[in-house]
Amino acid sequence: MPGFKPKPPREGEVTLDFTPGSDGPGVHFIGRVASPWGPGDCPRNIAKARESGKGAQITLDPAFEPALTGLKVGQPIIVIYWMDHARRDLLVQNPRHTDGVRGTFALRSPARPNPMAQSVVLITSINGATIGIDAIDCFDGTPIIDIKPWLPTIDTPPGL
Repeated sequence: MPGFKPKPPREGEVTLDFTPGSDGPGVHFIGRVASPWGPGDCPRNIAKARESGKGAQITLDPAFEPALTGLKVGQPIIVIYWMDHARRDLLVQNPRHTDGVRGTFALRSPARPNPMAQSVVLITSINGATIGIDAIDCFDGTPIIDIKPWLPTIDTPPGL
């Protein structure tokens, strides 16, 4: 943003020596997924990926390793990733698992105008800039956009 000046860091805060996204469309991939999946064998969703019993890893750009501070093994996190092999032109889809057509925004399909996906996963290990996770439903090499802690007080809808 023109004229935007970030506030100075508070005591104990650590900053990057560059501004992510300043050189392009605003999205900066922070790492990549290492998964057992590729075209033709990737599970349709995170539940199916968990049923397989196959874990995965997220390897961050080393510059982002300090951002893992405070995360712990066994903790659930929200992983947001870019489905870089997905179609981006479908507005209405006819999935095999439904009884008819549905709008893209009524589905969790990777085919969407901005092919972002998210899964809540469990951390199985943390080693430097690499996070082991219990499962993921995307191809090996999928770019990671962000990681956030899953917090039941915030992420569980009211009444559930």
